[in-house]
Amino acid sequence: MGRVLLEVCCGSADDVIQAHRAGADRAELNCDLFHGGLTPTLGSLLVAKRETGMKIMAMVRPREGGFCYTPAEFAAAVEDAKLLLSHGADGLVFGFLHENGALDVERTRILARLCREAGKESVFHRAIDVVPDWRETLDALAELEVTRVLTSGQQASVPLGADTIQEMVQYAAGRIEILPGGGVNSRNLDWVLERTGCQQVHMSGHRDAPDSSAANGRGIHFGGCLYPPEDRFRVVDSDYISGLTARLDR
Repeated sequence: MGRVLLEVCCGSADDVIQAHRAGADRAELNCDLFHGGLTPTLGSLLVAKRETGMKIMAMVRPREGGFCYTPAEFAAAVEDAKLLLSHGADGLVFGFLHENGALDVERTRILARLCREAGKESVFHRAIDVVPDWRETLDALAELEVTRVLTSGQQASVPLGADTIQEMVQYAAGRIEILPGGGVNSRNLDWVLERTGCQQVHMSGHRDAPDSSAANGRGIHFGGCLYPPEDRFRVVDSDYISGLTARLDR
């Protein structure tokens, strides 16, 4: 199979640091992983880059809930993109669609051009999993010189969409990279790589970490109506990722 590149989905500078210690090749830096990942702060990028020096792809996603943004939201995304690239991001992760779910070519062109002019990579994220025609979308993204797409094969998880991912790899024919991500874990990793034929994979691997400062909560919550526990948070599990990198480095 050869060397397989491992990208770890990170929600903080600490996540990137743990992923780096575990031997990951690349990090995707976000905030708010609960909502699928939103644009990270510049502070988290600066600290992550300073502490690890590893390759970091920064998410550009101004809000949760779809990929068709208002003019103000897109303008903010462009400004975030410029700042992230100028402060050390090795590439950007983004996805722009029209209301009907089709690729927004013009907005994608703008972000792809920013990356290209900076000499950085561009990634169209899992918005591709909800487009009506992935072949047409891959053609357009390849023409725009987007580096790769992150996809679960238009299914809820990579194992369910593995056959489509394999078709994407064959259809792309080297014009654009295909990065499987979503529902990949230590149990299905080898099967996913064999089934899709991919030489890179996007994974998360988090554990609960304690923070007792809010233990005396008196029923107080600081988020929305789902009310997650306030005495813990999620962080990349470096032991788990280390086990994966050892398997992939062969």
